Amino acid sequence: MARDDLRHKGDDKGDDHLQTKAEKDGNFVAEKGIDDSSDDDASFPSHEDKEIGLRTGKLRIPADWPPLASHEPKKYYFWNLRGPEGVDLDGIATQPSVFDDPDKAPLYQPLPRYENLHRVDHKARWTWREEIAVVRKIDLRIMSWCAIMFMALQLDRGNISQAVADNMLDDLKLNTNHYNNGNTIFKVFFLVSELPSQLVSKKLGPDRWIPIQMVSWSLVALSQFWLNSKASFYITRALLGALEGGFIADVCLYLSYFYTGVELPVRLAYFWAALTLSEIAASFMGFGILHMGGVLGREGWRWLFLVEGAITACVGIMSWLLMPPAPTKTASWFRGKDGWFTPREETIIVNRVLRDDPSKGDMHNRQHLNWQMFWRSLTDYDLWPIYIIGLMFFIPASPVDTYLTLTLRSIGFSTFQTILMVLPKQVLHLVCLLTVTYISQRYNDRTFVGITAQVWILITLIPLRIFGAHSNRWAKYVVTTLLLSYPSTHAVQVAWTSRNSNSVRTRTVSAALYNMFCQLGGIISSYVYRQDDRPLYHRGNSVLIGIAVLNVFIYIGTKVYYVLRNKRRDKEWNALSDEDKELYIRTTTDQGNKRLDFRFAH
Repeated sequence: MARDDLRHKGDDKGDDHLQTKAEKDGNFVAEKGIDDSSDDDASFPSHEDKEIGLRTGKLRIPADWPPLASHEPKKYYFWNLRGPEGVDLDGIATQPSVFDDPDKAPLYQPLPRYENLHRVDHKARWTWREEIAVVRKIDLRIMSWCAIMFMALQLDRGNISQAVADNMLDDLKLNTNHYNNGNTIFKVFFLVSELPSQLVSKKLGPDRWIPIQMVSWSLVALSQFWLNSKASFYITRALLGALEGGFIADVCLYLSYFYTGVELPVRLAYFWAALTLSEIAASFMGFGILHMGGVLGREGWRWLFLVEGAITACVGIMSWLLMPPAPTKTASWFRGKDGWFTPREETIIVNRVLRDDPSKGDMHNRQHLNWQMFWRSLTDYDLWPIYIIGLMFFIPASPVDTYLTLTLRSIGFSTFQTILMVLPKQVLHLVCLLTVTYISQRYNDRTFVGITAQVWILITLIPLRIFGAHSNRWAKYVVTTLLLSYPSTHAVQVAWTSRNSNSVRTRTVSAALYNMFCQLGGIISSYVYRQDDRPLYHRGNSVLIGIAVLNVFIYIGTKVYYVLRNKRRDKEWNALSDEDKELYIRTTTDQGNKRLDFRFAH
């Protein structure tokens, strides 16, 4: 036998029995014999899907079972609420899955405690019209509130830059290095709380833990009204970091209960778009609140912390009422006795998510990770290339963004001019974020869009390094605005981490680890601009240029790594006979992305 570890596992089922959506679609083709003559990359299924499917064996769908979709969903994005062009809205939308094969389905059955088990129906079929309506309803009920929560997060962690523009440092007798230390303390505590927060969230449920987080950090945020020393500044930074850490990963885990793997990157783009919208709204709010300077003899930045902290507290309280624990658990005194979704809609939501990723039935939403599961996820070396990208990718732009308000003040703009002058970069950044996420999804690419973002930053960093003390201040402003408008690939990379995890167990940890590496990168970036290098930061910008060049090679190296990993698995898989392939699928103890029939996205 070409592979030594084809081991029998009996009837034990875990998240190791997982195929990608492409593989399942390919199995459908192998059974049905669909023509591969079309070059249309949106046709069902793609050539790559077929090749993967033919490696994994055919689905044996009973002849008397209801029909399945004749094609995969054509890709659509933020527009076209009526659905993809060319799709018969009254045609069957249910995609092929291992659940359609009576021989394979028992290996993928959700565990008995799975919270949505009563809606699992392998024979359930629905139309495109029903599916599109359900997804839009999830967007309205679930995604929109997650976006509002994220906006609240950004209010409390981003308003420090507006406070600095209002002379907070001078009022507290602090300098740039103290500001750096405060940012570092925040990010260190944010980093170390990521994994604990994710583990608590998995045990309690995101619907319980996220509101607790929000109310807790909002109380700290509004207490900054009474800051009076370096020590109080450092303490509040530490508490905010500890309480906000893990929030993003927790929300990503929560969204995965409602969306398929194809839909999640788009929703994460909405998620980070909400962050930018929050920055835009905060600029207008800050402009008004800072004018309260002098009220009760207090500075404007104190009122900024108090008012925006109170807003987050209200959002946190509402989150207890507006976050159902699962698609089938939406009924409550506040959400209505019948809940948000009808039994038919619940059936569609549950079965389409499980068909897309059967591993989502391997853990219920209140199940904790044991130490063995945690350790396996932590040591999953195949995800570390993405973690390294998370560490490095936004360092070249981060110091410029962090010091934007200070820089604008130093070159002669007033406090209120500065607050309003950050708006153009926020709007452009939003447009570029949505565009790059669309391109990534449309062409199924992650590394080349990442390289594009780094080249964008590099091109704009070079003139920033060249500018001297007497350069035109508007030229500096325009270049800085263009730099900070770069197409962020953060949403793409969060979804990339989830995709290459290939199990609920690994996703729970990998989402936290990815964000931890991002925070570690933020700590590094906090020390690029130093007090003795101001106001032009020539030395710091030289360092950022070097890091941007290095990042291009990191993305290239990551793509090469995953391509070689896939080729090696192709070679091992193709060396197996058809019987051995079938035996492997049924009996392997390889788990998650270590399965021989799994291929990494890149």
